[in-house]
Amino acid sequence: MTFPGCTLKTIQSVRKHKLEHWDRNREQNREWLALNMMNEANAGFRAFNEGPKGRREIDFVDLRRRLASGEKWSRELIDAVQPRQAETAGAQR
Repeated sequence: MTFPGCTLKTIQSVRKHKLEHWDRNREQNREWLALNMMNEANAGFRAFNEGPKGRREIDFVDLRRRLASGEKWSRELIDAVQPRQAETAGAQR
């Protein structure tokens, strides 16, 4: 009743250029994603998973300031920019 073959063909046609672009750049995109996931995204996902409810973002401003001043990526740096339960409890009082 909704011409599923036509709908599928339309979707494939719309996505064609996007898929061609992805195919030409997939290796570069994978490398970028891997590098990104090692750093900010890694810290951000950890904050979302472990952070207190209502405050699950790292301090991106502090992170970028520390990196700009020459601090190296390390477990200590990631720990320093993570949200803390005590900070949230103090802010709610």
